[in-house]
Order: sequence, then structure tokens, then C-alpha cells
Amino acid sequence: MTNRHAVVVGAGIGGLTTAVALHRRGWRVTVCERAPEPPVTGAGIGLAPNALRALEAIGVDVSRAIGGAVPTTMGVRRPDGRWLTRAGTADMAARYGMAPLAVPRPALTATLAAALPPSALRYGTEVTGVDDAEGRSPAVRTAAGPDLPADLVVAADGIHSPLRRAHFPAHPGLHYIGETAWRTIVDAPDLRIPAMSETWGRGQRFGVTPLVDGRYYLYATAVVPPDTRFADPRTELRQRFGSWHDPVPALLDRIGRLDAADVLRNDLYDLAAPLPYLHHGRIVWLGDAAHAMAPNLGQGGCQAIEDAVVLAHLLPDGERGESGDSCDGGDTTVPAALAAYTAARRDRTDAVRLRARRVGRLGVLRHPVLVAVRDLAVRVTPDRLALRGMDDLFDGFRLPAA
Repeated sequence: MTNRHAVVVGAGIGGLTTAVALHRRGWRVTVCERAPEPPVTGAGIGLAPNALRALEAIGVDVSRAIGGAVPTTMGVRRPDGRWLTRAGTADMAARYGMAPLAVPRPALTATLAAALPPSALRYGTEVTGVDDAEGRSPAVRTAAGPDLPADLVVAADGIHSPLRRAHFPAHPGLHYIGETAWRTIVDAPDLRIPAMSETWGRGQRFGVTPLVDGRYYLYATAVVPPDTRFADPRTELRQRFGSWHDPVPALLDRIGRLDAADVLRNDLYDLAAPLPYLHHGRIVWLGDAAHAMAPNLGQGGCQAIEDAVVLAHLLPDGERGESGDSCDGGDTTVPAALAAYTAARRDRTDAVRLRARRVGRLGVLRHPVLVAVRDLAVRVTPDRLALRGMDDLFDGFRLPAA
């Protein structure tokens, strides 16, 4: 008796969550990651209640593994420091059963990787293609070789997914949303910032997120043409945001002490249109590879985690029956599960993608009259109504009938 084998392409949050979920269902898992080693630096990620609930469903307790400290409030501010809207995390915990957590991405990926057998992880292994994806025995080609036969191939290969491009050649691909973003993590224990906030200016935003380990995840965005080049990200950030409210100038001082390479910058893209389906033969797409979205709702990684947990839930257990129901033996349970996954996830993830794009349009406004109208509209909306508007996101995770 053998176990079904899944090859996961990509060791990001979605790929590793899938690998853990399948491993715990008895699958043999191989994770191929082209990077030579796990990340040790990078940005933070906010885990909203829907993502925490999904991780809980596969037995991953992030607060126990990484830490459970949460900010006291979350909200949106103006460059002068005035709050436009805010909600207490205690209110969020009462409404959704748990408060959001913000964690360093490397810590989360390390926690997920630790739940896998060491032999499952293959860093420095670039996948170059998948043969016979619609046949009975797909084989994953790697630059290092040899091919890896699989019962299932999970394409978690990121926003620029080569597997998406190869199997959906008519899809329009990515859409530039008009902004570039800078991200970094700083130590600033003396500042004691209790709130998670995003400040909206005219075509520019600055976000501050306290992490569970006591550091701060900082991000900023600006409306610029794609592929704009900046000489030094630290200088650019100081010029754009140095006059904004406290504690932004003090945080910029901390950024100034970092190496320039520690400040990540990426133009922001989302998927121009939904994929017609999230599977093709025995390949299945999830996370950014399936539904890349703007970061305006903090749901990109959260939806990848939901994808992974739902996919593993719908798939059969990894142990084959005595009949040897392998791909070559005509087993139909895996293809049926992938069709159910598309049905369960496509509409929800596309709705989140479109909502993130709409919210982003508010953040990129530059005309002073439009900015003033936006700020007034946000400010006069009662905080309880703004929080209620997140119900479909934070309460939207469900495991479908398997």
C-alpha cells in the first residue's frame, strides 16, 4: 500500500500551508522552491480571523508557535494624525471569536516548514514545467532533474506563476494597479506604538503594524508609473513621508539605519481577470498564482491559507485503497476534488480580489477635493458599521462538504 504523492511548486505561505494540510491527511509531499534557502528577512503579514480559523482547522496554532500579542486598535488616519476610523481589537475578538495577528513572514514560513518532514522540502529546485497534466500521471520537470511523478501538482508559484502562464495562455495576465510599495521591518521598542494604522494622504499611504515579536512592520505606497527607479529607498521614504504625523518620522529614522537592501520595493499588480477555473488536469492553482490581489484588504496571504485548507479538506486521504487506486489505475477522486475546489473557491477569491481593487482606488486619490470627500465619508461612517462591513471577509471561511 502506497501513499498519494503531491508536488507543491513554491514554498511560500500558500504552498507550505497546503503541504502541511496534505501531510496531515497522509499524503507524501514534495515542496519544490527555486530559492536556495528559506527567507530570513522580509515583510510582515496580517493574519485575519478567517486565516487563523483556517489554520486552526489543520491544527496550526500561530499564537503558540510565534506569539499572540495584538495591537489595541486598528484604523485609518490622515497625515496630520487625525483618525478617520478605528476599531478596538477587543471588539473584533468579541465579534469574530479571535483578534487578528501580525507576524513576520519568515517566522510563519519557518513554523509551517517545521511541521513537515525535512525530506519534503527541496530548496534550490526550480520547476520548469509539468508534463501530461491532463493525463493520468503528471510528471514535474525540474532544472536539477529527474522528473517527479505525482498524483497532484499544486501551483503555488506566486504572482508571476509560470505554470499559470503555460496552462492559461489566453488569460490577460496581470494588471498594474498604479502604485509601488516599500516594505520593511524595524526594531523600535522605545516607541511603544499600540495601534495598527494606515495613513492616507494624496496618492500616498503609510502603514504601521506592531508584530507579535515586538518589532514593527512598515509599508508605504505611492502612485507612480510602473518600473520607476529610485536611487535609495530610505531617502525616498523620508522625502515623501518625513512631515507626516508621529510616530512616522521616528520610524523613518529607524529605516535610515537599515541597509538599503532591507527595504523591499515592488510595483503592485493584481490579476486582470479571474481564471476560468482553478485546476487543469491534475494541476491546481492557489494563492497569488490563482487570484493575485492588491494588498488593500490584507487578504492575499489569508486567502492563500483558506485555499490550502479547503483543497486538502476536499481531497481524498493520502493512503490508497487496496486496489491501488493510483492515477494510472483510473482513480477519479482527485480530479473530482479539484473540480469541487474550483467551485468552492473561485467566486469567493474573485470577490475579494475585486473588493481589494475598489478599496485601493480610494487610497490613490490625489485631487484635494476628492481626498477631502473621501476622508469625510470615512470619518462620518460609524466605526461599528465599518467593522460590520468586514463580516463577509472575517467570517467567510467555511469548509465545504467533502
